[in-house]
Amino acid sequence: MNRKNPAKAVELLQTAAPYDIGSFSPYVGTLYPVLVRGQAFLLLRQGREAAVEFQKFIDYRGVVQNSPLAALAHLGLARAGAIQGNIPQARAAYQDFLTLWKEADSDIPVLQQAKREYTNLR
Repeated sequence: MNRKNPAKAVELLQTAAPYDIGSFSPYVGTLYPVLVRGQAFLLLRQGREAAVEFQKFIDYRGVVQNSPLAALAHLGLARAGAIQGNIPQARAAYQDFLTLWKEADSDIPVLQQAKREYTNLR
């Protein structure tokens, strides 16, 4: 991803797919490879594939528990919906993200960007 090659990132991260639901501790999993794979799909403008990855955070809430990555997955779902042209899905996911972050500091860049994207959604 840092080398601006999201296709290679997806390829490399596929090796982690069998362990997506694994955990680094007995108490909480992260699904971090899933998040990065979803972000790579967004960069490739592959909304459907990105949505599949981000949906895993919703489907496996018991694994991620209160990880901040779970909230970011809602933003990823919103962006995936927008790429697909599925405006109702994108709106709902943006609203979920903004609800989860309603108590966050308003100057956090990812929150400011999400608000702009939500406002510009057509």
